[in-house]
Amino acid sequence: MGQARDVMDRLMAAMDAKDRETLAACFAVDAVLRTPGQGDIRGRDTIADYFFHFWEAMPDVRYERTATHEAGDVAVVEGFVLGTNTGQLGLPNGGTLPPTGRQVRVRSCDVAAVEAGVIISHHAYFDQMELLGQLGLLPEPAQG
Repeated sequence: MGQARDVMDRLMAAMDAKDRETLAACFAVDAVLRTPGQGDIRGRDTIADYFFHFWEAMPDVRYERTATHEAGDVAVVEGFVLGTNTGQLGLPNGGTLPPTGRQVRVRSCDVAAVEAGVIISHHAYFDQMELLGQLGLLPEPAQG
C-alpha cells in the first residue's frame, strides 16, 4: 500500500470519527475539493467546514467502502454514503433544507491526488438525484 492510499485511509477514518482536526490535516493548506453542486471548495479549513456541515445534517453519516484503488499518487474509493437526515442540509445557493428524518444510502466515488503526504486535489462524486429522491425532495411522478 502506498502513500496515496494511506492518506485516503486516514481521511476515511477521520470522516467516520467526525474528527474535524484530523480530517483537515489530511489536506494541503491550498487543497481543492470538487463536489457536485458546490463546485470547487478551496483551502484546508473551508474543506473541513464543508464536511462538518454535512455531519451536522447527518450526524450518523458513515462511508461503506466497496472498493479502494491506488495508482501512483492517486487513491480512489468507491462505496456508499449512509446516514439519517436529522439536521438542516446546506444548499449550494446558501439556503438550507429542513431535516427530513429520512435515511439515505447514496453511491459515491472519491478520487484524491496526494503530494508530500497530504491531499492536494479531491474530487467527490455522488448522484444528487439519488440523494434528493431518498430525502423525499423530488416531485412524485405524474399518474397517467
